[in-house]
Amino acid sequence: MELPGLLLAALFVWGVIIYNLLVRDRNRVLAAWSDISVQLKRRHDLLPKLVDAVKQYAAYEQATLSAVIELRTRSEHATALAEKGRLESALGSGMRQLLAVAEQYPELKANQNFLALQRDIAAVEDHLQYARRYYNGAVRNLNTRIDSFPDLLLARPFGFRQQDYFELESAAERQDPEVR
Repeated sequence: MELPGLLLAALFVWGVIIYNLLVRDRNRVLAAWSDISVQLKRRHDLLPKLVDAVKQYAAYEQATLSAVIELRTRSEHATALAEKGRLESALGSGMRQLLAVAEQYPELKANQNFLALQRDIAAVEDHLQYARRYYNGAVRNLNTRIDSFPDLLLARPFGFRQQDYFELESAAERQDPEVR
């Protein structure tokens, strides 16, 4: 083969490798978002149980209960990542408020079903934190590849776009929920 033929073959191989790396990184972002979605679904499934448990003991907390239910509904229908992140941050804060309300009721704190629910909520929040961390790492890798030379020469023409991070809105959300 002549030098121009070797050069063209090398460029083609380079293009295939870079394209495949971009596809791999994009698929990691999609898979990581799927993991977050699963954890958010688990959180949303536990929320009515928490609301019902607290409702039985703290009828005067109706405003908090209603607000948390409304946030859950709005989050389930949100499509934009930034909006979903904001709503989920607020939902996490609302769940912490409900758990704090429960602390005022010794008979509720002693209820075995409620204790199991608290453990489940803590586990979901832990898994959600890990899923967020993995997702944001996958987004960072994809975004870096899209912005890096020479990868950007293929990324942009083939439609690879920057992805948004799944960030927490409030400092309170950055802390683990207190579960005893």
